[in-house]
Amino acid sequence: MRSVVLGGSIAVVLCVPLAISVAASASDDVVLTRGRPALASATESVAWAASGVTDTASGTRWSSGAAGAGTQWVAIDLGAAQEIRRVRLHWARAYAEAYRLQVSDDGATWRELFATSSGDGGVDDVRGLSGTGRHLRVLATRRGTPEGFSLWDVHAYGPGRAAPEAESAATADIPPAAAGLTDATKKETALKLVSSAENSTLEWRDEFGYIEDLDDGRGYTAGIVGFCSGTSDMLAVVTEYTRRKPDNGLAGYLPALRAVDGTDSHDGLDPGFPDAWRNAAADPVFRKVQEDARDRMYFSPAVRLAEADGLRALGQFAYYDAAVMHGVSGLRSIRERVVAGQRTPVQGGDEIAYLTAFLDARTAEMRTEVAHNDTSRVDTAQRALLRAGNLDLVTPLRWRVYGDEYTLPR
Repeated sequence: MRSVVLGGSIAVVLCVPLAISVAASASDDVVLTRGRPALASATESVAWAASGVTDTASGTRWSSGAAGAGTQWVAIDLGAAQEIRRVRLHWARAYAEAYRLQVSDDGATWRELFATSSGDGGVDDVRGLSGTGRHLRVLATRRGTPEGFSLWDVHAYGPGRAAPEAESAATADIPPAAAGLTDATKKETALKLVSSAENSTLEWRDEFGYIEDLDDGRGYTAGIVGFCSGTSDMLAVVTEYTRRKPDNGLAGYLPALRAVDGTDSHDGLDPGFPDAWRNAAADPVFRKVQEDARDRMYFSPAVRLAEADGLRALGQFAYYDAAVMHGVSGLRSIRERVVAGQRTPVQGGDEIAYLTAFLDARTAEMRTEVAHNDTSRVDTAQRALLRAGNLDLVTPLRWRVYGDEYTLPR
């Protein structure tokens, strides 16, 4: 058993006999987690559900399974805000070498109680904690074995009255909170986040007709993710629109779009092209072309790459937002610089450390362009969510972009 006693800001790791460690809790503390509902980011099977860490059966446990690459977690609803003084973790064979204990009031914004990168399995008895919240989360960020993560029990202790045991602590294998951006609800969240930066609104469906020149060297910027006349994607959108509907008001501008591609010129586009774009936005065919182009050119490649790196929903969104601004080739270039010094979660790296490095590299890239040297879409949005520990983009969400505040309610 490993017993960790916290005093002030210093963590001391001691090797002590089981009886001493268990007896060290204050006599009036109660077990807060027994019988409480639990959720997990992934489960190996229904036999090893999240409820295994809070029930009273001796042969049950939670297991993420080996397929659950990267960061995984199990979270417990204590029923009410509780003061937590001690957490006792009983790891199965598949333990976490690095993990964090966190508390939350709403299940979205998490505060750190404890973190270690030297876990060795068995029983970890972490005492001297000081934190209050309704939710407790064990966030496992680096494996100690190839099998993933697995816990027999999570016992949290505190002075408050334990909430009544829930009628059933069992949960679905993968709750909605754990879904990636391929989930429709999570994708909608990501699209709103990007729209707050690209269009200064969460209502991205109102922006099919948006068009202006931002003086960023890319000519006209238009539509739901800022297709540009100077970067080929606007040309691709109009080409596909014309393929699907030859008789449209933008088809006549294709020669001019081909000519200005790669420049910031408006030659052949002014004065009528902006109005033609706005008028086309009323056509359902044109709207569908824009959505398909967004997914094909930016969303799907970025999410696939993030999934391959073992990133959860926040990391998938960070990749997607980078692809929208820099293109998928730009995203890959930023990622290559990061992986030269940081391991991805699939490679055994800490997801929070990796994402921090990725956002650092992203802002450095943005600052190379005068038009993008305001990095608030990263610093007061993505970094804010990362600091809150919201790796799964769980609502409610609050962030700022270019001085404007946005909120997504639960």
